[in-house]
Amino acid sequence: MLYQANSPEDYINQVPEERQPILKKLRSEITKNLPKGFQEGIQYGMIGYFVPHSLYPNGYHCSPNEPLPFMSFASQKNSINVYHMGVYAKKELYDWFVTEYPKHSKRKLDMGKSCIRFKYIDDIPFELIGELASKMTVTEWISVYEQAFKK
Repeated sequence: MLYQANSPEDYINQVPEERQPILKKLRSEITKNLPKGFQEGIQYGMIGYFVPHSLYPNGYHCSPNEPLPFMSFASQKNSINVYHMGVYAKKELYDWFVTEYPKHSKRKLDMGKSCIRFKYIDDIPFELIGELASKMTVTEWISVYEQAFKK
């Protein structure tokens, strides 16, 4: 689902009421653990965390006027999804997450390239998502991004 939000608070206020506490908790866990330098805002219609142009003027190669995306989350029709570009770009981080996930959830991991889908919102491993958010600094993300994505 696409919400027309101007801020993370606005986004959360638009989702179904039963999901609002979950998104607030997810947001809190991410912002509490995210390394300094990332900026929070609305990016691509969801709550996003990105490298601002002041730190990386080139922006995102697909759309240079957009700041470099790093992590985001969204309320979808049948799930709450967390997107983490570092998991997609850095195999060691992906391997760590896949190994750690069963220690934090009784559900099977439902994951795409950078998308982690939570169909059962009562079983979101908030602590693990917070730890994932802490695993990569802005400087490391820029370096990984340039090696993996920049042509």
